[in-house]
This record gives sequence, structure tokens and C-alpha cells, in this order.
Amino acid sequence: MMRDPIEYFLSAEITLSDKLLEVLYLIIGLICIYTAIANLRDKGNQKRYGTFVFWCTLGLMFVLGPWIPSLYTGILMCVMVAVPILHRVSRGTQPDPSEEEAEKNYRKIGMKVFIPALSIGVFALAAALFTSISPLVGMGVGVFAAVIILMIYSRDNKPKVFLQDCRRMMDIVGPLSMLPTLLAALGSVFTAAGVGDVIAQMVSNVIPSGNLVVGIIVYAVGMAIFTMIMGNAFAAITVMTVGIGAPFVLSLGADPVVVGSLALTCGYCGTLCTPMAANFNMVPVAVLEMKDKNGVIKKQVLIGIIMLILQIIYDRHVLGGRS
Repeated sequence: MMRDPIEYFLSAEITLSDKLLEVLYLIIGLICIYTAIANLRDKGNQKRYGTFVFWCTLGLMFVLGPWIPSLYTGILMCVMVAVPILHRVSRGTQPDPSEEEAEKNYRKIGMKVFIPALSIGVFALAAALFTSISPLVGMGVGVFAAVIILMIYSRDNKPKVFLQDCRRMMDIVGPLSMLPTLLAALGSVFTAAGVGDVIAQMVSNVIPSGNLVVGIIVYAVGMAIFTMIMGNAFAAITVMTVGIGAPFVLSLGADPVVVGSLALTCGYCGTLCTPMAANFNMVPVAVLEMKDKNGVIKKQVLIGIIMLILQIIYDRHVLGGRS
């Protein structure tokens, strides 16, 4: 990977999508650094120094990650992880909007408040379907579109307001925001360590050779369990496909498109049942200030199990009929 940002952005070999994605990461990193500085200046935050270190290191990873040696990135990640482990990260004292202010804004905007939110999905979908640009970039463009729409709604919605709301939301989420980064790193480590090959050797002693039905079941359940461990189906699919999908399902003539659908859908069933999927199961708990930290998961476990069983039955029928 290039470590000269000027060379990177001027290179014709790098796609426009990749360049825009780096710009998006840069903006995310700057927002993290802003949150760090705001907490450092917040004298009401008793753990402001630790909070500053956490958000600053996370921001630096987004800003400098591609341009510095991997060793330095690893050091930043270790520092970032150590701070919440020592319980030195806390929410700032920035006041929440009052009920009167929320009621006033609702009467003024009403149901139109959903239009900015929908614009994010619309731009992401448009980028995926009609351009070669990454949907993540489209989502970023959608966020800026949402900001513009909200500024049109009210003159009170100035850039300072959005920055304050960003800081408030990031304070609420807190250290949970680093889980996607850690899980992505974990997936890379598992793949590089050959965990998939180890799983293949273990499973080969259990699954009868040439039995597609058993292969589908083990692959589906394995995806759900491994996603529960890693918290991300996209990270789990690489390891599980190498270990089970390729040798015990794809090698028997199964349709790769259907197999990919099987893997991710079953992985999402695991997502419903694990605190490691922080974006889905822990962030709502923090935002809604729920007393039961596993309250969201408890409501989803039964649904996840039923979906997993139905998915296995469906794919057994589809793949079994084509094999």
C-alpha cells in the first residue's frame, strides 16, 4: 500500500471509489478528533483525559492508517483498547435537547424528519446499482445530502449544531464504536492464521464424504456460530467458506450464488444473538439507556433460531434439487 497520500490521490491506478472512500475515512477521523478535543475541554467529564486519548487515537487511525507503517497502527489500536479496559472513558456533560425543544422541532418539521434519513439509503442504493462507486461512498454522500436538507428545514441547523450532535451520539456509543475495527482485524488474523484450514480438517472427520445435506447444515450452523463469535458475517464468511463451504458444499456442484446467500443469511441469524454485533445489539441499548444490556438480544434469539432453521430447509431444497 502506498504511504504517500499525494501519490495515492494522483495515481491513475487507484479508482475514484477508493479515493472517495479515503476522503470519507478522513472526515470520520476528524470528527473523532473533534470529539476528543471537546471532551478534553469538558471539565465536567471526570475522565476527560482518558476519553480524549480514546477518541484521538481512533481518529488518528482513520486519518493516518493508510499512510503509516502497520506497526504504528497496531500501537495506536493497543492504546485505544487499553483506555476503555481501564474504565477511563465516560460520556461528557453536554446537555440533551429539552422536551420543549424536541416538541417545537417536531411541530415544525413533523414527519418530514424521515426524508433526510431516507436520503442516506437512497444514495447508497443508487451508488450500488447505477455507478461503480462503493455504496459506503454513496452513504457518505447521503449523509451530506441529509445535512443540507435539515439546514433547509431550519436556519437553526448550523454546522455547529451537527458537530454537537455528532459528539453527543459518539459519547453515547462510546467504546462500542471500536468493535467493528477490532472485529475486522480479528477476521484478517483468523484468515492469515489458517483457521479455515484447521476447521476443514476437523469437519472432514465428521461430515460424510459427498453428503451435500450434512454439508449445508454444518455450513449454515457454522456461519451462525462463527458470526456470534466474530460479530460480523462478512468477517466470518471468509473463514467458514474456506473451511466448510468450498470443500463440502461448492465442490459438490452447488450454485455459488445460492451458497453465498445461505452463508450471509445464516450469519445474520447469528448477528441477532450476540453482543459482539455491537452496531445491532449494544448501540441501541446505549442510545435508549436500557437497564438490561442484553434486552435487545433476548427479544431476537427466538427469531434468529427460527430464521436459521427455515433458511437451512429452503437451501436444502434449492441446492439439493440442483446437485
